[in-house]
Amino acid sequence: MDRQHVGSAQPARLRVETRTVDGGTALLVPVGELDHHTAELLRVPLDDALDAGRTLLVVDCAGLDFCDSTGLNVLLGARLRAEAAGGAVHLVAMRPAVARVFQITGAEAVFTVHETLAAVLPDSG
Repeated sequence: MDRQHVGSAQPARLRVETRTVDGGTALLVPVGELDHHTAELLRVPLDDALDAGRTLLVVDCAGLDFCDSTGLNVLLGARLRAEAAGGAVHLVAMRPAVARVFQITGAEAVFTVHETLAAVLPDSG
């Protein structure tokens, strides 16, 4: 997996794996802490997927330990871009601490959230 440094982001705190499934779907798997210092490490692959014409972005949050308002804004921005292109952003397997940020801010109401990856990508196993 290629790892890149974007701006001043700290790659040791967040890794993001990206792959394409079913042609128009991008699966992004962030692992670690999504915050002000690491948000670009997720923003770049989200933007790249959208720029490549991916219409459905699936973010597997199972390995996401923390998400602050900057990370939330990255996901909201990707959602707006995806929906403008006729697509969507789906979130999967949020840990309680991450889910709480979405609940407190009301952002859970604007995302489709799934408990498991298989619920949104049945052939992902």
